[in-house]
Amino acid sequence: MELGILKLIYVVIDGMGDLPIEELGNQTPLEFAETPKMDFLAGRGKLGLMYTVGRGVAPESDVAVISILGYDPYKYHVGRGPLEAYGAGLDMRDGDLALRCNFATLGEGKRIIDRRAGRNLTSSEASELAKAINSLVKLESYPASFEFKNTIGHRGVLIIRSKAGPLSAKISNTDPAYERVAGLGVAKADVKMILEDCVPLEDSEAARISARLVNEFVQKSHEVLENHEVNKRREAEGKLKANIILTRDAGNALPKFFNINEKYGVKFACLADMPVERGIARLAGMHPIELPPPSGDLVHDCLIRAERLLDILDDFDCFYIHIKGPDEPGHDGNFMLKAEKIAIIDKHFFGSILPKINLNETVICVTADHSTPCKLKAHSDDPVPLLISGGKIESDGINKFSEKECRKGSLGILEKGTALMPILMKTIKET
Repeated sequence: MELGILKLIYVVIDGMGDLPIEELGNQTPLEFAETPKMDFLAGRGKLGLMYTVGRGVAPESDVAVISILGYDPYKYHVGRGPLEAYGAGLDMRDGDLALRCNFATLGEGKRIIDRRAGRNLTSSEASELAKAINSLVKLESYPASFEFKNTIGHRGVLIIRSKAGPLSAKISNTDPAYERVAGLGVAKADVKMILEDCVPLEDSEAARISARLVNEFVQKSHEVLENHEVNKRREAEGKLKANIILTRDAGNALPKFFNINEKYGVKFACLADMPVERGIARLAGMHPIELPPPSGDLVHDCLIRAERLLDILDDFDCFYIHIKGPDEPGHDGNFMLKAEKIAIIDKHFFGSILPKINLNETVICVTADHSTPCKLKAHSDDPVPLLISGGKIESDGINKFSEKECRKGSLGILEKGTALMPILMKTIKET
């Protein structure tokens, strides 16, 4: 560690960015929300906007996080599947095929009624369904086995292991909401909610085999899920069935990231609860801090994360903290709930840590991994707000943290998320 290095608290608020909303007086949820703590940080810091991957790219969270941690996603990204698998504790070897999955609701004619099965699938329900899939589904189109694991809520991960040659990640998604562009997972602008077939994206036997295995898994698991007792209960309770597995972002190898601690001469800890962010952080060399999964009570979750951060503040130099809150209401188009969640994070996370941190010895960066505009109900390519405060940073004299105010800040517009980490590392070493 360098002599006199400042602490860095790097907070990424998932999906916080948005667009002006007429019902909020043409304010964004961030601008509308009560955020006195982040406004305080803005007032004594510098502001800007950032394209987390680049202009014209509406990134998935994994691609965005890789970029804003300083890794060029076009160089290092290998598909979200392996990152999810690694973060979920599954054994992933080169040549295995890993895919991010959702439990979803399938209706007649391959129509997807809900990509997240009503977003009310409990972990215990998902675990029962996953157990049935693992015990009852057998892949027979090629010598291969699989392991399916539910993670949090409707989310899951699938690994297919070939008993012959390596499998190929050059296959399409069955999830219609996302596509692959230059190897990166991006949100589609125009989505038709129809279950898609997995098809090879290259002319190779490995890609054809891989696509065939995914389709076989999707079909056979659907047959198991359709009449499972969990789904019968859900249907009787007026809930949507979790009767199909959507797959996306295949990968057949783990990325070979440089070690972030060695590169910058610091000691990084990660406080994140979602498998993909935890997987990325571990592969980057960060020390993972154990956290309980999201409880559904954001106040409680923020207090726990603030407490854990303060407990380990003396043990590390830098802290990457990923808070999920506003992304889900963005996907649901619920702008009031999104603003409420941003206000909760401000009050209970930042409100808990700021009285106990010496800002002269600490740099705090607050940003988002992507925008999730409520009017789109999906990730967009809009830039995200960015603030850097504390240490010897001179103030821009702007006392509000919002997309509109960030546009006026001295940081300007960062065209790529990879530019941020070098700025932060320089800032904490300018003592």
